[in-house]
Amino acid sequence: MTIKARWAAAPYIAWMVLFTIIPLCMIAYFGFTDADGIFTLEYIKKASDHIPTLIKSIYLAAISTVICLVIAYPFAYHVSRKSYSRQKMMIMLVMLPMWMNFLLRTHALSALIEDNGVINTLLTKLGFEPLQMINTQGAVVFGMVYNYLPYMILPLYSIMTKIDVRLVEAAADLGAGFIQTHRRIIFPMSVPGIVSGTTMVFVPAVSTFVISGLLGGSGNYLIGDLITAQTLGGAYNLNYGSATSLLLMVVVLITMVIFNRLETEDSEAMIV
Repeated sequence: MTIKARWAAAPYIAWMVLFTIIPLCMIAYFGFTDADGIFTLEYIKKASDHIPTLIKSIYLAAISTVICLVIAYPFAYHVSRKSYSRQKMMIMLVMLPMWMNFLLRTHALSALIEDNGVINTLLTKLGFEPLQMINTQGAVVFGMVYNYLPYMILPLYSIMTKIDVRLVEAAADLGAGFIQTHRRIIFPMSVPGIVSGTTMVFVPAVSTFVISGLLGGSGNYLIGDLITAQTLGGAYNLNYGSATSLLLMVVVLITMVIFNRLETEDSEAMIV
């Protein structure tokens, strides 16, 4: 790396050190010490008591990620086959909700599905029984899909627009049907987008606390809610919250390693 290249990377390195490495070191320090700064594994052991809550968070995040993939994959493919002007318009519509504050979007969704919300009011006027939608696992999953779906669409769209149309046309000329073309050409070439989108959806979904707090209620307490209560709530305990954060961090790191490994193996397979 030349001297100019090093200086160009300096702002990024400084940013990473100040806002990523130092905070991670602080979390590790508080997680392995007590209030007096003495090394202890007490809080790590206490954090392990919340494994069921962590498993529940992983379960709901995984369901949300699969739903996002099922919705986003055909949509991204459909958009990638349109003209350039239509692609820009449709992607702008996908990104439009992201211009609104995340908390505001979730509050708006809460107003739609609460017991006296817009949907139940409409159902009652039509003569139907109101539905119990708020404070359920389904509401949490719905909120995750609603908020994180664009993060699945955009990587898939980015990859699919790079797929050479001539490959699809050649497959059709050789007698391949729509399903076979997708299975042998489009899907393998879109795997990097699937991996990127899955990572971008699963990681924030497994650590969310706003969505579960507003839509899930006390009956759907996730690991993010637990960390928030320990670090910002009335039961303030920075050491306990840091130890719980380390538990979540291990899951996130394992997830990212698995996804990166899958992407690497797919890239090597495509080269071969």
